[in-house]
Amino acid sequence: MEYRNLGSTNLRLSAVGFGVWTVSTSWWGITDERYGIDLLRRAYDLGITFFDTADIYGNGKGETMLADALGHVRDKIVIGTKFGYDFYSHGHERTGHKELPQDFSPAFVRRACDESLRRLGTDYIDIYQLHNPRLPALQSDELFETLEELKREGKVRHYSVALGPDIGWQDEGLAAMRERRVPGLQIIYSILEQDPARSFFPVAGECGTGLLTRVPHASGLLDGTYKPGTALAATDHRSHRKQEWLEDSLRKVSRLDFLYQDGSERTIGQAAMQFALVQPTVTSVLPNFLSEGQLQEFASAVDTPALTEEELNRIADLYDHNFYLEETAAPAQRG
Repeated sequence: MEYRNLGSTNLRLSAVGFGVWTVSTSWWGITDERYGIDLLRRAYDLGITFFDTADIYGNGKGETMLADALGHVRDKIVIGTKFGYDFYSHGHERTGHKELPQDFSPAFVRRACDESLRRLGTDYIDIYQLHNPRLPALQSDELFETLEELKREGKVRHYSVALGPDIGWQDEGLAAMRERRVPGLQIIYSILEQDPARSFFPVAGECGTGLLTRVPHASGLLDGTYKPGTALAATDHRSHRKQEWLEDSLRKVSRLDFLYQDGSERTIGQAAMQFALVQPTVTSVLPNFLSEGQLQEFASAVDTPALTEEELNRIADLYDHNFYLEETAAPAQRG
């Protein structure tokens, strides 16, 4: 495993992290809690030391599972958790990706922090992340004064920002780095979803921000899970996206076989992670682990050959031209 500092801090993270949401939520991922705990422990055995969760994952379950799995090695792991959604008052109203009301008031933040500490079974949080904040939260001096107080009290080592819930949020990301100088920023970034991340890289370098990139496999498109003809199940959280989108995305993926075929020593899933890790401002990549096989494959991605400059240039050209889909579109049939 490779380890990198978070931005300009001395906090050292494994280059491959573990997003706990896949083992702690009931609407997508692993629903067998014991299996999820086993995966967390196995990840640690493979050298993964950064675990990213949130208070809202399973309404606290993500934090308690992490404590159950790795509480005995607390001093050897880095824990990132998130705050900002009031599931204490509104948790029963949430289904799937539906967002709950947010609360970034000092009183709520303090309560959320103390509750997370209790569930995690620890007296400090390494990376305390604003969960999907909008600009008003990032512009609140009162909020950031509260976070500074939590740092002085030793409850939080560093605070940062996790953007979402989907791709985008460019203004929020730039404000977090330039105005709040956060040492960490969590974003979505993959070969298929490169914007607005591209605009974040130079700013992160200027501001000393370490980027945490999630969904490197574009929700299964870049790890071999989905193939032409695949239909999303009605219960899948991505099923709101049109089937046509899925087929177009798979056509894009078919243009990337040069990354993992012809005797390559990496899989498509490993290539997708190497794509993010080549960025010097990226500290850790958070793939979705859904099986021990994926855990083994993705955890070893850092040991596979890095993408060459030629490969990176070819990816950039494909992305800049929408993977040349228009050139291969099926001609309209004539009557």
